[in-house]
Amino acid sequence: QVQLVESGGGLVQPGGSLRLSCAASGSMFISLYDMGWYRQGPGNERELVAAISSGGRTNYAESVKGRFTISRDNAKNALYLQMNSLKPEDTGVYYCRGYYFREYWGQGTQVTVSS
Repeated sequence: QVQLVESGGGLVQPGGSLRLSCAASGSMFISLYDMGWYRQGPGNERELVAAISSGGRTNYAESVKGRFTISRDNAKNALYLQMNSLKPEDTGVYYCRGYYFREYWGQGTQVTVSS
């Protein structure tokens, strides 16, 4: 059974940082997968935040460029999202997604940016 589990969310003040992690388990070896982080803010649709291909190519939403960094550690079967200079509009539930012929989603982790 394939499973993605996010962690690292929480409450942070504007300007602060968080590092999200996504651990893959079961028969999922993320080295084969295109991976991504998505978020869903209050009243908004789920949107792509950052993605990294199986070959290591990255792309980011314009709103997070220069502040967020996506990375992967295939040996640890894990995906990360380093978030710096956080803003209140970054608030939302952050989801990890993996795609290799089919997609898998984690259950999400809440990020709240507020003073």
